[in-house]
Amino acid sequence: MIHVYSGDGKGKTTAVVGLAVRAAGNGRKVVFAQFIKSAHSGELEPLAKLGVIVIRSGLKLGFTFQMDEAKKELCRAEQRRIMDEALRASEGAGLLVLDEVLDAAAAGVLDEGRLRAVVVQPPPDCEIAITGRPVPDWLACATDYYSLIKKIKHPFDKGIAARVGIER
Repeated sequence: MIHVYSGDGKGKTTAVVGLAVRAAGNGRKVVFAQFIKSAHSGELEPLAKLGVIVIRSGLKLGFTFQMDEAKKELCRAEQRRIMDEALRASEGAGLLVLDEVLDAAAAGVLDEGRLRAVVVQPPPDCEIAITGRPVPDWLACATDYYSLIKKIKHPFDKGIAARVGIER
């Protein structure tokens, strides 16, 4: 089954972290691939302690909209590497998480066709959880679970930056 968590609200990554914990806690092999993000985040170490395979970038390239073409090309190569590594690791997995993959595709640093191929022909017996925005029409039609997380209020609107242990 395909799960999608999208929208402008806080909680997309939190939702898939919870799904990963539940799957790992029930003995499933879990691969958790994070696209775009490179900053430290509090869920990474606990996931690894549960045996979740965490794949992400260590490159600090900044926001895609601030990148020059050279940095964007580095970012493209890194996003391709993350997807390749995640797909290799997903052999025998019960859950493959592709966190922020929709943002990578929307920013043009990951070929949306690669994502579509994974959704159309997922690894055998493997559920796929996808986060980010926007959700292309083809994915909205293909998904089994589709949760829209809508922001009503957020501290960022008052100028409060992401806080350790809450947003990161």
